Amino acid sequence: MRKNRLSIFMGEKFIIKGGKPLAGMVEIWGSKNAAGAIIAATLLTDEECVLDNLPKVSDVLSLLKILEKIGADISWLGERKIKVRAGKNLDSEKIDTELVSKSRIPVLLIGSLISRFSNFKISPPGGDRIGIRPISTHLEALKKLGIKVEQEDDFYCFNTEDLKGSEIVLREFSVTATENLMMVAVLAPGQTIIKGAACEPQVQDLGKMLKNMGAKIEGVGTHTISIEGVTKLKGTSHQIIPDPLEVGTFLATGILTPGEIEIKNVIPSHLDFFIAKLEEMGVNLQKGPDFLKVIFSPNLKPTRIQSLPYPGFPTDLIPVILPILTQAQGKSLVHDPLYENRFNYTQELRKMGADIEVVDPHRAFVFGKTPLQGVRIESWDIRAGASLIIAALLAKGQTTIENIYQIDRGYERIEEKLQKLGADIKRVSV
Repeated sequence: MRKNRLSIFMGEKFIIKGGKPLAGMVEIWGSKNAAGAIIAATLLTDEECVLDNLPKVSDVLSLLKILEKIGADISWLGERKIKVRAGKNLDSEKIDTELVSKSRIPVLLIGSLISRFSNFKISPPGGDRIGIRPISTHLEALKKLGIKVEQEDDFYCFNTEDLKGSEIVLREFSVTATENLMMVAVLAPGQTIIKGAACEPQVQDLGKMLKNMGAKIEGVGTHTISIEGVTKLKGTSHQIIPDPLEVGTFLATGILTPGEIEIKNVIPSHLDFFIAKLEEMGVNLQKGPDFLKVIFSPNLKPTRIQSLPYPGFPTDLIPVILPILTQAQGKSLVHDPLYENRFNYTQELRKMGADIEVVDPHRAFVFGKTPLQGVRIESWDIRAGASLIIAALLAKGQTTIENIYQIDRGYERIEEKLQKLGADIKRVSV
């Protein structure tokens, strides 16, 4: 295994000189959010699983390290290809609490660990500073499957001896809760029906893998999923879907920087609503079966954006669109009902000259056009960091972005991809 990038990059920053034309081709790698559940699902069998198109971001590498520490055998077969064998000697007592606390992804281990252990405990996951992110939806649903859940000190404790299928109505379209329930239900006795299930691309990707492992599952990609439990799952090979959030980030990057950016290894349908909103604003896009091209679009119209469950506007692409809205002619309204701290990073954009009024924790007005000026700013979380990079590329002068380990959690070597497009961006040790 390679070293955890999270520990390596705590002391680095980006220095960006804005105003450069960007042009060329960028290739998208695997989805971080899909990889989390896919990796967790390898624990559902003691047979070998091969995963391809793996994003080598710090959150994913940390999850692999957690699996190794509990006894899974992981080997690299190529640049983005691994083999995982979670044999019969796994030890849940060896879960690395520190690694779990640094990312949201380990919450997905709950579903797969339930299928392997009658009793185990895990600490609450960490992740982005975008608001309160309890796992109460997960816990309430798991209890309906007969699982006993208790909280002791800083741990959630699970007893799975009475596990059985049941009908569950989720109180929100939670992606990770849906994924956890899918991983539990495929090996639970009886039938499980999940109503109010999320249907995001990463949920569909997990469903595809589980079916290839022998799961009896129907309705993935809709809001009602039906699962008939089986006694055993087999190993499989699976290629992780390209990251739609990375696609959205590079689309935003190319809107207001002179030139054309072609984005390859794309599933355009995963971003239908996002693309439609960009076109409504006046963005010049070209779409192919597995690529998107964005062309310099200086005359943007203001708009209203509300994040919605898939196939709506993704909440994680709200941050990357805000710098673009600062350059639209007029007032835009952005509404993110999910996370109450999603707009915290706007104070960093305001330091750059953006005219943004946060009306309440979930709504913000963005006024344009306003010129942006390079300053020293800090990344609050993964997508906020991407937002600041886009703003810095548009700004006059030099911008320094600190705390970039947050960006590395979700984007692999983003500065190298931008450099190939012509950006003046450097990673510098503090």
